[in-house]
Amino acid sequence: MDREILKSKWIATVASIWIQCSCGASYTFGIYSSILKSTQGYDQSTLDTVSVFKDIGANAGVLSGLLYSAVTLHRNHRRLGFFSGPWLVHAAGAIQCFIGYFVIWASVNGLIPRLPVPLMCLFMWVAAHAQTFFNTSNVVSGVHNFGDYGGTIVGIMKGFLGLSGAILIQFYETACKGNPSTYILLLALTPTLVSLLLMNLVRNYDTNTKDDKKHLNAFSAVALIIAAYLTINIFLENILALPLWSRMITFAVLLFLLASPLGIAVRAQRENSDRFAQALLEERGYKPKPKVYSEFSTAENPTDYRALPSGEGQAKASTGDRNPSDEEDLNLLQALGTVNFWLLFIATICGLGSGLATVNNISQVGESLGYTTIETNSLVSLWSIWNFLGRFGAGFVSDIFLHRGGWARPLFMVITLSTLAIGHMVIASGFTKCLYLGSFLVGVSYGSQWSLMPTICSEIFGVGHMGTIFNTIAIASPLGSYIFSVRVIGYIYDKASTSEDNTCFGTHCFMLSFLIMASVTFFGVLVALALFFRTRRFYQVVVLRRVQHS
Repeated sequence: MDREILKSKWIATVASIWIQCSCGASYTFGIYSSILKSTQGYDQSTLDTVSVFKDIGANAGVLSGLLYSAVTLHRNHRRLGFFSGPWLVHAAGAIQCFIGYFVIWASVNGLIPRLPVPLMCLFMWVAAHAQTFFNTSNVVSGVHNFGDYGGTIVGIMKGFLGLSGAILIQFYETACKGNPSTYILLLALTPTLVSLLLMNLVRNYDTNTKDDKKHLNAFSAVALIIAAYLTINIFLENILALPLWSRMITFAVLLFLLASPLGIAVRAQRENSDRFAQALLEERGYKPKPKVYSEFSTAENPTDYRALPSGEGQAKASTGDRNPSDEEDLNLLQALGTVNFWLLFIATICGLGSGLATVNNISQVGESLGYTTIETNSLVSLWSIWNFLGRFGAGFVSDIFLHRGGWARPLFMVITLSTLAIGHMVIASGFTKCLYLGSFLVGVSYGSQWSLMPTICSEIFGVGHMGTIFNTIAIASPLGSYIFSVRVIGYIYDKASTSEDNTCFGTHCFMLSFLIMASVTFFGVLVALALFFRTRRFYQVVVLRRVQHS
């Protein structure tokens, strides 16, 4: 592969996709939560406390946002020299990932004395915190490189992160099935090695390509194919006892599918190069030069979307929260002073917090309802699929409605939060196999929030400090998870437990908890609806015109 192709936003996108596919370990907590509970002697509330620190680490990415801004802002490039660019953010994440999961693995296997609960919480936080560094670098670089299709690229990046849980579980099923302690070691090694190998390829490009959407749709198609393939594998493993050789073949096919985005990137870059060569010929007088947008044209930076056509200041004023300067992105302190920030924050507590509490306790809910270990592991894997569909679908669909009709993206937050509330009520009902339907509704809706929230941040507050702002709002996720997991689910579960080993069986173990979460999520619907009405005109006039203008 020649140097020109390696230095393109398409290869940067592929590298980001591959890193995203390896770093979603926080979504597979259900695989090793039981062995963590048994080897460390935890009750359910203590296990939920550890899982909350995992959630805090995986979602409170303010440090990663600050580091990303520091090493990528143009004014810092000359001063930092070699120590600038997204690769530094990836390197910081790789170090944390290895240290955190390796120490947890050593404690579970008895290589070191059993860690006190505060220390276990610390190392779980460190391990999960790595995910925010990988995710921030990949998502914000993607929005920078594809500013006109922010929803689509965020959906792709967040979608592959959602798929990574199922991908890692396929790796577990092939390499060390039935040995969850070894899986923790895999979590220490896999994301670390993948990110260190690929981090130098993730870069920012101030470019605008004519066929961006076409090639992004090709990445999306690959993601859908991989999701369908993983779903089929999960159902086959539920029905059949697949031998090792069969699992090895299916995993090899999965690796082939994961490699396919590279072909899309090479084709996209060659088309851009051909278009650029044609433009040079036309410039030399062979033809009148038409208007060309190419990978190499930086005359108009597509991410500099604060420079807007005239007449848009009035729409900005109607939001009541905009910076007087049309061309400036809001920084974190300015965003904190807006009503829109806090509406988005509260809606995120209700949506992401309750969704995260569900996935953290899905194994225990399945156990209480009489599901087998194979069924609960399948539910964890399927959660990754549903999570992907929400992340990918919400970004893709909201982009379509925004480009065609100027629909305000917060409206899709209203719709998905409503679906999330219904999912909680389904799980609370406890009817036969309710977890399959309930986890589908909750998983899709939860994933949608992760796609919509960062994109809304970039549109309302700007791309310049997007990493810091959306990671600050993301703190709402572990905050909500702590409230729901420890203070609601864990407390009610332990009260309902009758046996000495802190286990509970029956629908009463979790029914009240999920009814409470359904009520809180409905409150989040009302908050998101308020955000929609506040930003509706802004989207119709400012954001839509900016997209059409670019």
